Amino acid sequence: MADFETRRIALPTGVELNVALAGDPANPPIVLLHGFPESHRTWRHQIAALARDHYVIAPDQRGFGYSARPEGVASYTPDKPVADLLALADHLGIGPFTLVGHDWGGAIAWMAALQNPQRIARLIIVNAPHPLVFQRSIFDDPAQRAASQYITAFRNPDFEQFVERIGLETFFDESFAKYTDAAKLEPEKPAYLAEWSQPGAMTAMLNWYRASAILVPAPGETPERPAWLDAPFPPVTQPTLVIWAMQDTALLPVQLDGLEALVPDLTVVRIAGAGHFVPWEKPELVNEAILEWLA
Repeated sequence: MADFETRRIALPTGVELNVALAGDPANPPIVLLHGFPESHRTWRHQIAALARDHYVIAPDQRGFGYSARPEGVASYTPDKPVADLLALADHLGIGPFTLVGHDWGGAIAWMAALQNPQRIARLIIVNAPHPLVFQRSIFDDPAQRAASQYITAFRNPDFEQFVERIGLETFFDESFAKYTDAAKLEPEKPAYLAEWSQPGAMTAMLNWYRASAILVPAPGETPERPAWLDAPFPPVTQPTLVIWAMQDTALLPVQLDGLEALVPDLTVVRIAGAGHFVPWEKPELVNEAILEWLA
């Protein structure tokens, strides 16, 4: 386990975030954003490796881990965690920084980089789709549309009742461990269950999906195609590393198709034999890819 301190930081966005910090604040800053259903612990094998030469900042994003869980779906639209990210950087007194994101953290990282090129100097994405590529693939690729139906399930207002009925442990086994390297996950199970068992935790995590504007038609459905899918889209101007675990069953390799046209300064590292949670399924390969690219 990496050596780091955690600090609870109140932000002007109205939330308090639980933040893992490691390394010398005088070193170049790097911010790590986790996704569902995790916390800063997503990066437990990366923090120490990065902290040798960087100031590492890994928050539990709003609604996750031990950070605040504001009420209401509207509290989780993507602009809110982007604002948290920039407010956290301001609070810590850091200027331009490298931003790393996995899963939902990657979605926030793409958005933050597109909107704030003056703050985000470099971008590292780990199994998180570009917003245009993702929405387009859900419309045009039947396999990705089928794989994305979990989003519709998570948006169901009765989903919490379903989890309560089966119990958190069964949810862990059936909806999480089943889709990853269960042996590597098992030692972490108590930490996950402790995070999820806090009052309102499951609703807060699910509200990220409910607040998202991503459209997920049912398989075989033919809804009206959003015009923006075929319109010009602004490029990501930062040097960008995309790490993609090729056995991800939720976000298929089709997410890499056409990415170079949207990200001119792009490096892609494909990792075989790993699924969606590659930061801790294949940590050595993820660390190697990040450190080589940063160097």
